[in-house]
Amino acid sequence: MPHTETPGIEAAPRTRLRWWTELPLIVLVYACYSAGRLLARGDVSSAVDHGLAILRIEKALRLNAEHPLNRLFTREPWLGVPADFWYASLHYLVTPALLIWLFRSRTVRYRAARTWLMTSTFLGLIGFTLLPTCPPRLLSADHGFVDTMAHYSSYGWWGGEASAPRGMGGMTNQYAAMPSLHVGWALWCGVVLWRYGGTRATKVAAVIYPLFTTIVVMGTANHYFLDAVAGAAVMGVGLLLAPLVMRAADRARVWLAARLPLVPGGSRDARAPIVSGECQTSAGERIPRQRDARLDEPGAEPGASPADNAAAGEGAPAPAR
Repeated sequence: MPHTETPGIEAAPRTRLRWWTELPLIVLVYACYSAGRLLARGDVSSAVDHGLAILRIEKALRLNAEHPLNRLFTREPWLGVPADFWYASLHYLVTPALLIWLFRSRTVRYRAARTWLMTSTFLGLIGFTLLPTCPPRLLSADHGFVDTMAHYSSYGWWGGEASAPRGMGGMTNQYAAMPSLHVGWALWCGVVLWRYGGTRATKVAAVIYPLFTTIVVMGTANHYFLDAVAGAAVMGVGLLLAPLVMRAADRARVWLAARLPLVPGGSRDARAPIVSGECQTSAGERIPRQRDARLDEPGAEPGASPADNAAAGEGAPAPAR
C-alpha cells in the first residue's frame, strides 16, 4: 500500500534536514519576532484602551480569574517568586529543548512541528501589531493589579519592566499582550509531549505545562484570560496553515532548483560528441577512437581503429576474379 502524507503535524519532510540550516532559520524567525515586537509598540493610550476593553468584556462574561490569582501570588512569595521565574525563563528553555529533541529523535515529525510553531509565531506578531494591548500590571493601581515581576524583582535578574533583564526594559514591547504566546508556545509543547513523548510522565507534563503557564501569566498580571484564549486560538490557526506553508516552501524550493541547477551548463547530449578534430565517440563508447584516412575506403568500419580494420581485412575472403 503506498504511503500517504498526513496533513498537519504528521507531515514528513521531503528533504533531509541539517542542523546547520535549521539553527539559522530558527534564530532568524525569533529575531524577526523580537524586532517586530519592538517596532510594533503602538500608541500607549490605544494599548490602555484595548486592555480596559478586554477587562469589560471579561466582566460581562463573568470571567475574573486574574484578580484572585494576582492577589494570591502577591500575598504568598513561595508562589509568586517561582511563578515569576516560570514566566521569565521557561518559554526560552522548554520550547528550544523540545525542538532539539524532535530534530534528533523524531526527525520525521520535526519539520511539520517546526512549521506549525513558526507560522503561529508570525500570526501572533500580526496580533501585536494590529492590537497593542496594555497588560493588567501596567494599568493604574485603582484596577487592583500588582506587578509581581516588579514586586519580587530582588529575587531574580529582571527589573521592574516585565521579564527583561535590569536596564534592558526599553528593548522590549511591554504592550504585546494580545495574544499570549507564552500560552501558545506552552500549548505547542504540550501537544508535542503528548503525541511523541511515549511515557506517562511526558503525558502528565504535557497537561501541566500549558495549564500552569496559563495560571502564571494571569497570576503575575502579565496577561488577561482572553489573551490566553487568543494564544491558544493562534496556535490552532497555525496548525491549520502549516501544511499550506510547507507546500508553498516545497514549490519555492523546486522553483529555485529549476533556475539554479546544481550542475551548471544544463543537460548534456549523450550522443557522439566530437571531442577533437580527428576523434569521435560513438554511442556506447567510453574512449574516442582515432579517425584515419582509411575510414573512407570501402569496407572500413566507422568508428573502428586502423588495426581493427586491418585485422578485419586479413580474415575476409578474397573477391572473385
